[in-house]
Amino acid sequence: MLSKELFSQVRKLEIRTGRVVDELMGGAYHSVFKGRGMEFDEVRDYQEGDDVRAIDWNVTARLGHPFIKKFVEERELTVMLLVDVSASGDFGSGARSKNEHAAELAALLAFSAIRNNDRVGLQLFSDFDELYVAPRKGRRHVLRLLRDLLAHERRHRQTNIKAALEHCMRANHRRSVVFLISDFIDTDYKQALAIANRRHDLVALRVLDPAELAAPSGGFVTVEDAETGEQDTVPAGLQLWRSGHDAANATRHQQAALFCRQAGVDMVDFRVGEDSVRPLMRFFRQRGRRR
Repeated sequence: MLSKELFSQVRKLEIRTGRVVDELMGGAYHSVFKGRGMEFDEVRDYQEGDDVRAIDWNVTARLGHPFIKKFVEERELTVMLLVDVSASGDFGSGARSKNEHAAELAALLAFSAIRNNDRVGLQLFSDFDELYVAPRKGRRHVLRLLRDLLAHERRHRQTNIKAALEHCMRANHRRSVVFLISDFIDTDYKQALAIANRRHDLVALRVLDPAELAAPSGGFVTVEDAETGEQDTVPAGLQLWRSGHDAANATRHQQAALFCRQAGVDMVDFRVGEDSVRPLMRFFRQRGRRR
C-alpha cells in the first residue's frame, strides 16, 4: 500500500514528465532506439535469387532440398535503468539533490520507453545490489518502478559501478538499451564499461551539482565525504584551496569522460536544477545523425 506522501511524489513525477514525453521525447527516442535488428521468423523454400547466406543448412539436410531463413524486424526494446543510489547522490547545493534529479531523469526515460511499447526494468545500486526489478511493459509497471525508486532506503553508502554492470549482464541475457545514471564518483570501472557495451547498448548519464564544479568563494566551509562520513573544515576563501578543489574535481570528471570514450560509451551530462530534456534531445539528435 502506497502512503499518501509517496503516492503524491509518484503522481507529481508522472505529471511533470508525461507532457514532455508526449510532446518531445517519444519521437526522438523512437528514432534513435528502433530495436535490436532482425529476428528469426520461419523457414521457406529457397527461390532463385535468394541470398545463399540465409540458407538453413540443418533444415536443408533434413528435408533434402534447400530452405532459407526468414527474418522480421524486431522493434520491441528492453530498456534497463541502472540508477546509482549511493550517499553522494544526497548532495544538492540548491532545492534538489542529485538523487532527485536522477529520479526525474529515470522517469523521462521510462515513460518514453513504454510510449513505444518497450519493456523497462530497474536496477538500483551502491557498492551493493540494492534492488532489481525485471523488465516489463505498461504504465502500471513504470509507476511501480518509480515507487520503488523513491521509496528505497539504501543499505550501503559507497559506489561500485563495475559490480553494478556485472550484475546487469548476469541478469539480462537479451541485448538491451542500458541507461547508467550516476555521478560517477568511483574508480576502476573502465573495463566493465567496455564489456557491458559490447553486450548491450550502454549510455552513461552523469548527474552533477554546480557546487561540485566550482568551490564557494569565501569564508570557511565544512565538507563531508557522503560515502565515508569523513569531515573537514576548509578555508573556502583561500584561492589555493579553491584551485586545488576545482582541479581535483575537473580531473575526476575528465577521467570518467575518458573511460566512457575509450569504452565506446556515449556520456551525457546533466546539472541539478537545470532542464533534463535539452541534453537528452541534443544527444538523440547527435546519435541519430551517426546512425
